[in-house]
Amino acid sequence: MISQRRPPAEALRTRPSTPRVLRQRPRTRKHSFVGVLASERIKLRSVRSTYLLLVLGVSAVLLGYALAVMAAGMYDNAPTQQRLSARIADLEEVVVIVPQLCMGILGTLAITSEYATGLIRASLTIVPRRWPILAAKSTVVGALGLITGATAVFGTYAVTRLVLGDRFSGAYTGAFAERLPLLITISVSVPVFALLGLGLGALLRSSAGAIAIIVGLVYVIPMIIGNVPEPWSERLGSVMIGALPREITGDTISTSVYGSLLSPAAAAAVLVAYAVLPLLAAAWLMRRRDA
Repeated sequence: MISQRRPPAEALRTRPSTPRVLRQRPRTRKHSFVGVLASERIKLRSVRSTYLLLVLGVSAVLLGYALAVMAAGMYDNAPTQQRLSARIADLEEVVVIVPQLCMGILGTLAITSEYATGLIRASLTIVPRRWPILAAKSTVVGALGLITGATAVFGTYAVTRLVLGDRFSGAYTGAFAERLPLLITISVSVPVFALLGLGLGALLRSSAGAIAIIVGLVYVIPMIIGNVPEPWSERLGSVMIGALPREITGDTISTSVYGSLLSPAAAAAVLVAYAVLPLLAAAWLMRRRDA
């Protein structure tokens, strides 16, 4: 018989299998701009001051209605000779300072409130590139400013035209298409203030400082420029935001407190600069300083 050799005991021992440890690379979660945009929209919706400022901005229509009713009453009670020479300012330009101021404050609070509460640190930790946060805030704030401005301006025009009728030599009886370019440019000035407030808030990190500049641009500086000797009064007044809508459309009037020296293209460039330059400076500064 053939004897079968048994393998040595060492050969029968199986080496314990060591589990493989797979090294996984840490996953870096990329946040799309759409996601950042949605988060900024939620932030604004969760703050009560947003709704308050929006309501105040749109309430300019009520102010325009009250001014139109008052003007119509004064016109009806005036002698016939005074009626023939009576003139009225475009009430859209008068009441637009309300949404301009409200949206400027909204843009400021959209960024300064995060610095005040420390929320900006969490935002910059999640989105370290920083510029998408400012771009998303600009998109949300600018859209709200455009909607509010268009509602206030076109609403004021509609109620004023309804109340005044053919009074004041038919100032509001002209074709709507003739007034449309001016109404659009006046409406666009409102989101410009919103973006300006956002840029100033990001630069200064101070609500009081940024709002003070916004109020100065709306109320204080035009009064100062009006008292400056010529020709500097008209030169400085021509670059104020209040003068730019009429300069863009070429519909300038001699009774304006502002100047009218800029061409339509130059006026449009200045209007864009008011909104873009502070944001570019803020984006550059946000990348170089801590939160």
